[in-house]
Amino acid sequence: MTIILSGKDLAFQAEEDFKKRVSLIKNNSGIVPVLATILVGNDPASETYVKMKGNACERIGMKSIKIELPQETSTSDLLKTINNLNDNEEVSGILLQHPTPSQIDERLCFDAIKINKDVDGVTSLGFGKMTMLEKAYGSCTPYGIMRLLEHYKIPLSGKHAVVVGRSPILGKPMAMMLLNANATVTICHSKTEDLPSIISKADIVVGAVGIPKFIKSEWIKDESVVIDAGYHPEKCGDIDLEGVISRSSAYTPVPGGVGPMTINTLIMQTLESCENQLSLN
Repeated sequence: MTIILSGKDLAFQAEEDFKKRVSLIKNNSGIVPVLATILVGNDPASETYVKMKGNACERIGMKSIKIELPQETSTSDLLKTINNLNDNEEVSGILLQHPTPSQIDERLCFDAIKINKDVDGVTSLGFGKMTMLEKAYGSCTPYGIMRLLEHYKIPLSGKHAVVVGRSPILGKPMAMMLLNANATVTICHSKTEDLPSIISKADIVVGAVGIPKFIKSEWIKDESVVIDAGYHPEKCGDIDLEGVISRSSAYTPVPGGVGPMTINTLIMQTLESCENQLSLN
């Protein structure tokens, strides 16, 4: 029987727990966890994502601060904004919405976020610590996928996982998280030669390449676990799911699979950051 890996259902369950934790923080300290979001420019998709994150904060009783900067913002101006938030003791976590306009040195700005406020898991230091099994906040989409796999008790140890995609906030951390869970990992991308052959040997396929239906259903073997981390305006993901759903052992629907877990993980890590700060004081 095929398991539907519903991120929507798991996120809903998790939010019920988050509400209790936020209430506990408020009652014990009078403090409310705060997520600061930075949006540079007016990309409609980014505006939607930031709004969804703000709504998620509201649902569990957290606060969100929304900072909107103009399209022509410079790297130095963005760094000033980030540093102000780093120094703001009321802010539990900082999110710089990706992508930023082309004139911005995005990596420099990501890495300016203090690691204890890097709740989106985007800093180089955080990636390195996570890779080395040290404490750090994970990149939200891959960590959300790992939470989903754990919740549905999908075995990873010894399995061959193929990750198609190599972005610094999705493909690369996804591969490292699977490796740390004792999977044997192959990282591929859009230029990989003989990609269908490689995917055909995978027990777990993760589509994270950012191209609609790039991964064909016939490439995927029967009884595989199929994780689609893509979402496109055509309301499809990176994998042609239609032809593989009935043959898979488990799969993430699009929408309702990976997407809700990304936002849920961001909220969870912001809450954890606030809890950690309180335990240090």
